[in-house]
Amino acid sequence: MTDFVRLLHAEGPNPEHAAALQLYGRFVGDWRAEVTAHGADGTKHIAPGEIHFGWVLEGRAVQDVWIIPRPAGSPAFPVAGNWYGTTLRVYDPSISAWRISWFDPGRCVFRQQIGRARGADIVQEGATETGELTRWSFTEITGDSFQWLGEVKPTTAAAWRLVVDVKATRRKG
Repeated sequence: MTDFVRLLHAEGPNPEHAAALQLYGRFVGDWRAEVTAHGADGTKHIAPGEIHFGWVLEGRAVQDVWIIPRPAGSPAFPVAGNWYGTTLRVYDPSISAWRISWFDPGRCVFRQQIGRARGADIVQEGATETGELTRWSFTEITGDSFQWLGEVKPTTAAAWRLVVDVKATRRKG
């Protein structure tokens, strides 16, 4: 293991904010995903994917990798495109919320959001460089599954539009 990998990885949450860190820490592990992309015209496209979460930066952050569709290098996934990106989720005690950055260099998609618990769900909100609002939500969360919804709200629209729906199940063993 290189020093970079050894220094990035952490075995668990930092004790200073261990309870707050579990908002995303409960996802640490490997997940299978069924991804449904929803076109503005009502079409749906389904592909398999995978998601991996881990503790990083002395346990002060959770990082994940999303690969959709799987295997990487598959033909372009309609509507959503192919994802091979990472999210860095850092708890910020000064705002009692998470600062979230998504990086997908293959598609040149970069997003920043603020994430918080909202009831039993987690809701992340931000905006694109063109001003569209983004809302990414983790819902129906159990120890072995969750649903992730990616929505946008164009500046000219009154309602949110579902773009991507991910149903994830924890991989065993």
